[in-house]
Amino acid sequence: MEPSKLGENVQIDVTTNYLSEQSDPDSKRFVFSYHITITNHNECSVQLLSRRWLIIDGNEHSQEVVGEGVVGEQPLIEPGDSYSYTSGTVLATHVGSMQGHYHMRDAEGLEFDAPIAPFTLAQPNALH
Repeated sequence: MEPSKLGENVQIDVTTNYLSEQSDPDSKRFVFSYHITITNHNECSVQLLSRRWLIIDGNEHSQEVVGEGVVGEQPLIEPGDSYSYTSGTVLATHVGSMQGHYHMRDAEGLEFDAPIAPFTLAQPNALH
């Protein structure tokens, strides 16, 4: 299967939370967690090798984060199975966004990217 099809068959669902107890708005520190569930809809197992994030705050300042695996793991996800994890980020504004991709490999060694659609990070009531 071509790499783009492999990536399209990996579903990525995101939920976010504003962590008020860790944030300090007066110091322009807004802390968010994000919970991600990766579901493999391919007919073969896939392994998450690395991640690339583009994080943009409300002032249009961007930060790129690239690294191996997620939360210290490079999970192997079998067909029809899911892998979930929670991580976080700190912004200088009460609203921002994240997007990126996971670099993955299938059982035959073919590497591909699974896109992560942009999602919003927002302090409650920041967006109307």
